[in-house]
Amino acid sequence: MLDAAIGLIATQLNQALRSAFQLSEDPVVVTSLVDASGGAPVIAANKLVIFLASIERETVVAAQGLRAAGAGGDTVAQTSAAVHLNLLLMFAANFGGSKYSEALKFISATIAFFQGRALFDHHNSPDMDPGIERLVLEIENLKVAELSNLWGILGGKYVPSILYRVRMITFDSGHINQLVPRIGRARGGVSSA
Repeated sequence: MLDAAIGLIATQLNQALRSAFQLSEDPVVVTSLVDASGGAPVIAANKLVIFLASIERETVVAAQGLRAAGAGGDTVAQTSAAVHLNLLLMFAANFGGSKYSEALKFISATIAFFQGRALFDHHNSPDMDPGIERLVLEIENLKVAELSNLWGILGGKYVPSILYRVRMITFDSGHINQLVPRIGRARGGVSSA
């Protein structure tokens, strides 16, 4: 599901940038800026690169681990709580040397795109994975020291970039761990869990 969410964002951004700059090829790629051997991937050259900087558990959403197993039933299905995640996506303009102004142009266009389209749902993105309800993008501010640490961890040299928090991906297998009897009956024959 992570790949579907990031892929959808990349596809939408590619369409917008191709149209805005009259490009014949996709300016956006989903890849890391540094490969496992420490080198730069060829496909990342002169591109706006999207990569996953971090995954965080969303703690604001209440976890639910019990679900009713049918209306009026005498049991409740106990399931594992869904996992709600936020993604930190880096959008890095990997244009070197004399193409630095291109990097700034693509970062500016990316910010403008997400300013106008911070929400992706099934209404405005019909090809969105059915397992994803919606995605909301917001700029994540980092202090210079935090930014330096992040780029150090990534193993790359800083390029013009912006970090977005993508809320929220939910993993819920719906797997039933066990069926447990309802605790008691309330007045009127309606059971309570």
